[in-house]
Amino acid sequence: MLFEPPLDVDGSQPTDWLARFDREIATGRIPAALVTGMKASRLGPPMLNAVPRPVLVLLTSMMLKREDKGAANGSEPTFRELAPSLHCDGQVAAETAGNLAAYQTTRAEVLLLGGTKSPAHLRAALTALEGVLPHARRVELEGLDHSATSNTARRGAPRRVATEIRRFLLPG
Repeated sequence: MLFEPPLDVDGSQPTDWLARFDREIATGRIPAALVTGMKASRLGPPMLNAVPRPVLVLLTSMMLKREDKGAANGSEPTFRELAPSLHCDGQVAAETAGNLAAYQTTRAEVLLLGGTKSPAHLRAALTALEGVLPHARRVELEGLDHSATSNTARRGAPRRVATEIRRFLLPG
């Protein structure tokens, strides 16, 4: 994932989904939790909004089972393993709601990476941060979205992301 923060800009990141997500994780309903997180973060294709939730849960369950079978070598964490970490995104959004000015005191140089195909609310969060961070540099990666750091097998472009990070960390 590109660093497109779950920053709440004008209510763009609702957090009312966290309780349901946490219950689903706690009861082992990982596919349901992933659907809850995807719908809340609006990271899936818009057409998924028309698909009934039970169908999305079934499709997600099938995807997880297929991924579990292919993850025998353990070289990369699966979505099943990563699912609980979505809570942290929601928590960050809750903690930053209405507090954009807090970022004005950041003195470190910051690289804001975004993709031109990322959802509008994530691009808006980057724009908001760019406006308040005193030492921010923003890079928009043409044709990429929030999953750009995924492996190329998952349609990611990690080399393009790594190139920008390298430029930022090792200028000149």
